[in-house]
Amino acid sequence: MLKSSLLGAAGVACLLATRLAVGAAENPASMADNPFYTASPLPFHYPPFDRITDADYRPAFERGMADQLKEDDAIANNPEKPTFDNTILAMERGGRILDRVSNVFSNLKDLEGDATLAALDKEMAPKLAAESDEIYLNPKLWARVKELYDARSTLGLDPESLRLLERYRRDFVRAGANLSDADKTRLKALNAEAATLEATFRQNVLAERNAAAVLVPDKAALAGLSDAEIATAAAAGVKAKHPGEYVIPLVNTTIQDDFALLSNRALREEIMEKSLGRGSSGGPYDNQAVVVALAKNRAERAALLGYASYAAYKAEIGTARTVEAIDGLLAQLVGPTVAQCKRDDGDLQAVVDQEHGGFQVAAWDWDFYAQKVQKARYALDENQLKPYLELNSVLENGVFYAAHKLYGISFKERHDLPVYNPDVRVFQVYDQNGKPLAILLEDFYARPSKVGGAWMNQYVRQNSLLGDQPVVGNHHNIAKPAPGQPTLLTFDQAVTLFHEFGHGLHGMFSQVKYPTFGGTSVPRDFVEYPSQVNEMWAEWPEVVKNYAKHYQTGEPMPAALLDKMLASRKFNQGYATLSYLKATLEDQAWHTLKPDQVPSDVPALEAATFKKYGADFDPVPPRYRSTYFSHVFASDGYSAGYYSYIWADVLVADSIEWFKQHGGLTRANGDHFRATVLSHGGSVEAMDLFREFTGHGPEVAPLLRKRGLD
Repeated sequence: MLKSSLLGAAGVACLLATRLAVGAAENPASMADNPFYTASPLPFHYPPFDRITDADYRPAFERGMADQLKEDDAIANNPEKPTFDNTILAMERGGRILDRVSNVFSNLKDLEGDATLAALDKEMAPKLAAESDEIYLNPKLWARVKELYDARSTLGLDPESLRLLERYRRDFVRAGANLSDADKTRLKALNAEAATLEATFRQNVLAERNAAAVLVPDKAALAGLSDAEIATAAAAGVKAKHPGEYVIPLVNTTIQDDFALLSNRALREEIMEKSLGRGSSGGPYDNQAVVVALAKNRAERAALLGYASYAAYKAEIGTARTVEAIDGLLAQLVGPTVAQCKRDDGDLQAVVDQEHGGFQVAAWDWDFYAQKVQKARYALDENQLKPYLELNSVLENGVFYAAHKLYGISFKERHDLPVYNPDVRVFQVYDQNGKPLAILLEDFYARPSKVGGAWMNQYVRQNSLLGDQPVVGNHHNIAKPAPGQPTLLTFDQAVTLFHEFGHGLHGMFSQVKYPTFGGTSVPRDFVEYPSQVNEMWAEWPEVVKNYAKHYQTGEPMPAALLDKMLASRKFNQGYATLSYLKATLEDQAWHTLKPDQVPSDVPALEAATFKKYGADFDPVPPRYRSTYFSHVFASDGYSAGYYSYIWADVLVADSIEWFKQHGGLTRANGDHFRATVLSHGGSVEAMDLFREFTGHGPEVAPLLRKRGLD
């Protein structure tokens, strides 16, 4: 996943993140020492994490805010005729202090969050929204942008500069620049409310994820887990002040990692109930009212701006363009996916009946019995794979190896740069010519202070206007093993390493002129395309053979086991796809409503939506329920945009076939993908990049083949 700031939408959110007002007075004594006031002296302006404290953020925001206000005021009131340089480039160059502090703060609050940062985040959210409004609803600033846009054909701009002008004009209009004064006032209030609601939602999710961890008093109930996994649960029990007991933390998705392993059905059911109940139990972290309020807020904002729905507002700037196009894709996928799930359910039920289980397969049974079917069908057990999927080998002999083969880049770990947590690793990335290209941070392990999931973010966004080179971070939530134990991954976790690194490549290979277009600053429904393409190398035979080696003996994964693993990749894809589609349908349902259509009953909307689309198959739960659906409600990044993963996967399936037809893992293919897609950021229309790479438009058939749903 791409993390906006929270991992938010590229483009507007990137600009908004630089305009953040905080109300308290600055301490003059701290001015000379604040690490955000000047560009970091470290390579590539890498953040000086060892110098940054919680106390630095507020004065940096204030100082940066004061500078930004002066810059914007000077642009708006410039008596000279508007030019591209004195208006558009002036805004593009502005806000350096605010860029530095917001890039670090927006990431560290999600990585190393504490009560101080949480309070500051909640305080800043509405002020950020208000400051954004002050910029985009400034009539003088808008008049200058509009005058340039209206005269754009006479300005002699190169294509990227013309696109930047068009982007500024679009962003001002979509932010309400053409509204009446009364409507602007209402929009400002809605924006402030939304920012507060989103901050409340994400803090509730994090707090309840930690509070809802399952306490297991009896070791026998953990049958099915490995000794190392039981030791990790015991260590978590000690940390939670329950020595002698075992703690199973919840991951952010509905489906929990241990469902496939735990043989105790009652414990699986307890874990599922806690997982599904997050944010809807009526306790202090209940998010139902927040979801409803946000849906109404977004619907009203869309109506105020002249759109039929918030989903229509968001689709306009994606590659899908319309809600109808999105619904058309989902409709093509739901039927075949449910049909596959029902066939698979019959196979699972047959195993239950053979074992005289005496029950119908439920949501908490699926993974456990799917493992049994997989083992019988392919003679494959997930636990057979783990000893061959040691973290460091997957990273260096898999992720980095594939990147070197494709693009000629190389990696050297650095120990001289500061980190915000001792577990973080830092790599210098060198281009094929041996010159430094980027700096990569890898943060693998879950922590109570860390939000769930996996994501990439950009600390420094490449652009030639300011001479910035990329600093990117990949973040995961892998359970940290007990001291002295290796970090052994599931194959899905290994694939996720490749996925997030695909986002990283998108940031590191960026070669654009303007910060607005740097790296992953592309439409939300295109941003997952490069990352999902990079997943293909996780199961490319040459790559797998290079990283899948036993962590103790160094022996490669046996050919028979490797073949079984690759053959089983389409197994259970119906389940994975339907779980995802249910979450996507929730997202679309909330955001296609008008303000007076938003219901107060969250479970009822979810159930009605699944029934409407024929996705109401209970053994497969949604990947997220609305009340812990952080992609959609913790920020605006993926709201009305969770379809992006499947939309991108249409492009991905096409691209995988292209790679296979052209020889696979070769420098020529990598260089072509880099030149046509990865280097352009948002400086070119996304679908034009895809067509330039593949030579044709997208088709759905390769996706159905890829997922075994054809």
